[in-house]
Amino acid sequence: MQNIIYLWATIILCIHTNNKCGFLVQGLTSSTDIEALKAFKASIKPSSITPWSCIASWNFTTDPCSVPRRTHFTCGLTCTTDNTRVNQITLDPAGYTGTLTPLLSQLTTLVTLDLSENSFYGTIPSSLSSLSNLQTLSLRSNSFSGSIPPSITNLKSLQSLDLSHNSLSGFLPNSMNSLISLRRMDLSFNNLTGGLPKLPPNLLDLAIKANSLSGVLQKTTFEGLNQLEVVELSDNALGGNIEAWLFLLPSLQQLDLANNTFIGVEISRPVVGGGGNSLVAVDLGFNKIQGYVPANLGAYPSLSFLSLRYNALRGAIPLEYGKSKSMKRLFLDGNFLMGKPPAGLVGARAEVSGSLGDNCLEGCPVRSQLCTAKQKPSSVCRQAYRGRAAR
Repeated sequence: MQNIIYLWATIILCIHTNNKCGFLVQGLTSSTDIEALKAFKASIKPSSITPWSCIASWNFTTDPCSVPRRTHFTCGLTCTTDNTRVNQITLDPAGYTGTLTPLLSQLTTLVTLDLSENSFYGTIPSSLSSLSNLQTLSLRSNSFSGSIPPSITNLKSLQSLDLSHNSLSGFLPNSMNSLISLRRMDLSFNNLTGGLPKLPPNLLDLAIKANSLSGVLQKTTFEGLNQLEVVELSDNALGGNIEAWLFLLPSLQQLDLANNTFIGVEISRPVVGGGGNSLVAVDLGFNKIQGYVPANLGAYPSLSFLSLRYNALRGAIPLEYGKSKSMKRLFLDGNFLMGKPPAGLVGARAEVSGSLGDNCLEGCPVRSQLCTAKQKPSSVCRQAYRGRAAR
């Protein structure tokens, strides 16, 4: 017992003297963790490891979780409180190049794996599914390719998944809804195809922008997502009709479906105390939506931003838009709207910015910022409505 007390007293003394007797510091880290860290570093091209980077300080002559670590393992990882296991790898954006070793699966206490903004490439190892304690997985802004491994859906503790800005392809795993703890998912700026599977039930933020997703939006995909606040699916190839149920999701605040191929939109009035009352921003611009401007959107009590620009909408601008007390930015340009804009939008006291240009409107006052862009030539408007009458 006295020897043990003496040993720990000596270690504490070393800590307070900048580890001048560092040879007494004990190796505590699990051997399997050390093996995984060595394999991870070995898979990174040495030429991409700059002298001032975190990985450059990973010198295995010192135990990774030993205390103190003043000259080795100075950044890039943290350990559990008992200094026996690695629980976080968060690399600096130093331009590391290499592949991911499957041996990362041995770091079973890992809570965070963040390799963002580097140049890792190759496929995402399916063995990562063994990281049962993982809460944050961020591989953002690298060069990963191949499909998202279906086994990733075994990560029941995962709360944040960011695979955006890579070169991933293929379909989304069918069992995405088994990620029961997932709150935020960003798969934007990849080459993903196919439709959306049923989504994780506790999702708050969904972003799959700038891919090649196709098909229609199914109600079953979003069923039970009572906490979903943000949906960003712009710049894909989604089509068909956008149905009323989507706008009535209980917690939805932002909806971005711009730059797709939607042809129609159905919108019901929000119910007091029900879905739709939190909706703040809607972007349906640059689609192929036909018909009249959906008047019911003017009844959404918190809606401050609305874009329906560059579609194929006709008819008059709904009076409800001019009466809205929440609307601050409105973009209806690039359609075939006719008649006079509501006074509430272009009157002397109007506080709405945006654009009503490139339409077929009459009497849009030049003093209004909304009317600064020119309207379509009358010949174009006559032809558009003549063609509609002929059909």
